[in-house]
Amino acid sequence: MQPVLALSIGDVSGIGPEIAVRVLRNRELASAARIRLYGPEEIIRKAAERFAPEIEPEIVPAASFSYSSLIPGRLSPEAGQAAYETIVRATEDVLAGKADALVTCPVNKAAINEAGIPFTGHTELVAHLCGTEHFAMMQSAGDLRVIFVTTHIALKEVSAQVTQERIEEVARLVEEAARAEGVENPRIAVAGLNPHAGENGHMGLEDEEVVKPAIRALREKGMLVEGPFPSDTLFIESVRTKFDGIVAMYHDQGHIPFKMLAFDRGVNSTMGLPIIRTSVDHGTAFEIAWKGVADTGSLEAAIRTAIARACARKKSGR
Repeated sequence: MQPVLALSIGDVSGIGPEIAVRVLRNRELASAARIRLYGPEEIIRKAAERFAPEIEPEIVPAASFSYSSLIPGRLSPEAGQAAYETIVRATEDVLAGKADALVTCPVNKAAINEAGIPFTGHTELVAHLCGTEHFAMMQSAGDLRVIFVTTHIALKEVSAQVTQERIEEVARLVEEAARAEGVENPRIAVAGLNPHAGENGHMGLEDEEVVKPAIRALREKGMLVEGPFPSDTLFIESVRTKFDGIVAMYHDQGHIPFKMLAFDRGVNSTMGLPIIRTSVDHGTAFEIAWKGVADTGSLEAAIRTAIARACARKKSGR
């Protein structure tokens, strides 16, 4: 039986509506899952007419937004409100068992905040809706998996939130992800927080006092963990390919190299949730919105990953 995917179209002013309808033209994906589009119905229908006229999308109306009010590429609090309502509805439907997985197109964080809704990202909102406190963002492309100790916070706040407990938590989550994808004995690399992984305490003490103790604790529990590695060399091919998962300490430490390596096929996932959630690994791309030129590669990868995880979960009976 085909898994059912709840695909939220993201910010209507961005590329989300376009890539959401265009991806339905992919016969492989269309035959592998039942994909329902969540968002303002008029926006979805107009996007389909314009970018995939041969497709009749299955739509779940999830917010109100008039096509006549749409200005592609412009940040809009109204679009932010609609994006927020769409995420909430789609997540609730997956939690209720009406769909097997959640797949999300990009939203604009500023637009949602300007709508008066405190918002730091999909990851945090979906975790909140699921009632989950222990979760992490992971980006993946094939055998490359990068999980994050911290995500959408100011750089000056990172050090305080890099704790031994949190490092151990996310390392376990990426190990579980690798095992779920068939890796029998996952090897995990941990990035250092400071330049040169602290240079034995001469460039900051966090790697000595926090990161190394976390690695030792994980090893004592039987995990294959190495580090801390200087992040400027961790992602070169000869190093990264030795590992099945990489623990990054903060957003840009992992996002920059990951997107340099796999931007058009990367998948963003939230690990630790009771539901399956995958996403594109890019933003709203306002500068090319509604022009028919946005690449659907990341969304296709996110859908394939969601299908694979949903099928595996059904097979296991969870």
